[in-house]
Amino acid sequence: MPVSVDTVYQRVLALTNKEQRGYITPQEFNLLANQAQLKIFESYFYLKNQRQRIEPDLNVEPDETDLAELLDKKLAPFMSTETVIGGHTYPISITVDMTAYPIYQTGNVYLNDELCQRISIGEARRFLRSTRHMLTTADQAPIYTDNRTTGRDILVYAGSNTEKMANVSVECFRKPTIVEWAYVVVNGQALYNANLAEDFELHASEEDTLVHSIMEYAGVITNKHGLFTIAKANSSQELQNQST
Repeated sequence: MPVSVDTVYQRVLALTNKEQRGYITPQEFNLLANQAQLKIFESYFYLKNQRQRIEPDLNVEPDETDLAELLDKKLAPFMSTETVIGGHTYPISITVDMTAYPIYQTGNVYLNDELCQRISIGEARRFLRSTRHMLTTADQAPIYTDNRTTGRDILVYAGSNTEKMANVSVECFRKPTIVEWAYVVVNGQALYNANLAEDFELHASEEDTLVHSIMEYAGVITNKHGLFTIAKANSSQELQNQST
């Protein structure tokens, strides 16, 4: 379930107006909201990388506290598995509801739905010179490496030194769509227009993080150091909680 843009805006207004710390206009909010959403979205990749590096040493059993699983859920709305063109070239966009979105990042590569292990170009060359080593990549152990040929991204192998040209796919991630607190002006007041508004695409658990991040930016544009300090402290604490 997405995060309501109106709920976040009303919370931001209530907190920033407290003790006369300033008013955030709808235009300012929309600008800050999109910046905050992008910042949180980009942090997922760094946190996921961090979890992948430390979890093998933690021997974590999957349960309701599994942070890696939660990160996968947060990224799921933005991920699509796409065909690798010719087995070597990544697609450039993801189509959702008839709209094409540029690809922000790529993830795991698969051959016939089997996860491919990424190896360096040097390792790939050593594998290609050894029939015995190439045989180990057959069936459930395909490999891929970077492709130095212009216009091509990867080379995929499984069982032989012949490049795989079909049935190769890759996880692709797009950015969240633009957030907008839409409104109509009635008697000089901006009233929320739910029909034109665009909610945050982030996971419902990010509501507090969005509020504090937007307030942090608001403290800068309104030159309210106290607001910035409080929001920054809350954001830092939330990041620390998600990282440990």
